[in-house]
Amino acid sequence: MKNWPNNRWLNEVVAGLIGYLTTVYIVVVNSAILSDAGINREDAMIATILASTVGCILVGIWAKVPIIIIPGMGVNALFAYSIVQQYDFTYEQGLGVVVVASLIFLVTAITPLGEMFKKAIPDALKHGITIGLGLFLVLIGLENGGLIVSGDYSIIALGDFSSPYVVVSLLCLLVGVILFVKNVPANFLFTMIIGTLIAYMFGVLDTEPTTITADSIANFMVFPTFDHILGLTFWIAVLPLAIVLIFESMGLLHGQLDMLNRHDAFHKANKSSAVAATFSGFFGTSPTIPAAETAAVIAAKAKTGLTSIVIGIMFLGTFFLIPYISLIPANAISPILIIVGVLMMQNIKHIKVDDLTEAFPTFLIMFMIPFTYSIADGMAFGFIAYPIIKIVAGRKDEVTPLLIIISSLFLLEFLIKGFI
Repeated sequence: MKNWPNNRWLNEVVAGLIGYLTTVYIVVVNSAILSDAGINREDAMIATILASTVGCILVGIWAKVPIIIIPGMGVNALFAYSIVQQYDFTYEQGLGVVVVASLIFLVTAITPLGEMFKKAIPDALKHGITIGLGLFLVLIGLENGGLIVSGDYSIIALGDFSSPYVVVSLLCLLVGVILFVKNVPANFLFTMIIGTLIAYMFGVLDTEPTTITADSIANFMVFPTFDHILGLTFWIAVLPLAIVLIFESMGLLHGQLDMLNRHDAFHKANKSSAVAATFSGFFGTSPTIPAAETAAVIAAKAKTGLTSIVIGIMFLGTFFLIPYISLIPANAISPILIIVGVLMMQNIKHIKVDDLTEAFPTFLIMFMIPFTYSIADGMAFGFIAYPIIKIVAGRKDEVTPLLIIISSLFLLEFLIKGFI
């Protein structure tokens, strides 16, 4: 590195700036979702910043690749709406689930179990999870923007389009989509800024900034608890989170390292991701994963871990922006949830619709996640159906023993809900 030309250092730093501006939205969006699980929004911002800082710096130093590590979209929804709300855990108990699921992820990253999991879970179920998470994020985004509400004569109805709040949501969504399809750099960041200005002009913005001091950061304490670790519900909550973490990380890293032509760095990068996810639980947030926005820094010709380190340092500097970013309203955030959800739904192109033994379990997952408002339950429907359909169709050789175990655990969860 001592012999690097000056333009290489500059290029890595510039790529880091691009990566930061592309992903800093996560501080706002993740904290908004986590606040639904019972944590103060400002505390959630601190947790998100800490997890992103450590994750990026860790992968930069250890794996030496320009990968962005931030709390995962979809994973945060799984944590907030399924693990905490559905299982009636406290926020701290939910973090205990995060730590244990992340440790399982770490075990798979440092042992051959990772490859075993990869081969055991069919692609159909993996795609179903991604699509279902996408649909769920779209649903949350539409709800937060007031575009859909609970109906009097139906499950869901359109919101009140005469409401200034809903009008602002529609305008924010329009701005977000335009910026995204025009491929404007840092489009999510600009969507939130413009959306906040629109909300101010329509008089639906709370203009009282959050006051945060060095003492409030120093005294920030949200730690995981494990008093419920012996309960069956705890492990039922761990299962879907561990599965999502393992496959999200492996899938994203394979694609990103392929663009970098750095397949040799996969194992270190995957271990870095697992360690960062474990730290997330102790920092007070849902797990981190490799960000899809890493493609932006790769497109900026980033080659080394210096880019990730720069991004991590910039995330640390976000502490000074908390009083301002806390002003961003929910309807300026909802377009990002909707757009990210739609992007995740693109995996629908991989569904083998001509093979119902593959397609039906996939459709069960993707529809039951939003319809049950539970990612864990939605996954359970698909995982239970897959081996049953394959065995009935005379294709039991396509069902692995590990899949049978996972499916049985999901079935056990349903039995417990039904009889206890």
